[in-house]
Amino acid sequence: MYAIVDIETTGSGPRAGITEIAIFRHDGKNVIDRFHSLINPEQLIPSYITGITGITNEMVRSAPTFAQVQDEVRHLTKDAWFVAHNAHFDYGFIKRGFESIEEYYERDLLCTVKLSRKIFPGYRSYSLGNLCHSLAISLENRHRAEGDAKATVILFEMLLKNDAKNLIPIDNIG
Repeated sequence: MYAIVDIETTGSGPRAGITEIAIFRHDGKNVIDRFHSLINPEQLIPSYITGITGITNEMVRSAPTFAQVQDEVRHLTKDAWFVAHNAHFDYGFIKRGFESIEEYYERDLLCTVKLSRKIFPGYRSYSLGNLCHSLAISLENRHRAEGDAKATVILFEMLLKNDAKNLIPIDNIG
């Protein structure tokens, strides 16, 4: 089982917060469950971040906090590989979100950047936007969690189909 995750944040530093999350639970063939929500980061979103994501302070003002969506996050990522494009970034924020509610959170990671470099070698850039362009993957709502996660689902399915070296674990966790 795989949990394909994308988040948007107020920045990249250790004090930044999550502003949006999307998770697609995937059984190796199809998406079997999903979750998407804006998140109130309980801090202001800098204008340059709003310029990138389009997510405004007004949009997240009445959104749930991470603590209010943590049950969904835990459920959809439980007993699954945590898959993301630049997985350590997304995972680090989610792990800190659980730490903020005094809960230990640990998942095994699969990074689609690292996998893409091995399975699809030779591209100049492995950013999600450039890789999607190179592989003709539709990428709608760029820099929004649901749009980026949907594109990552398609990328991951392509990686699974082209994984001649069996780099992607197909066994269940747990």
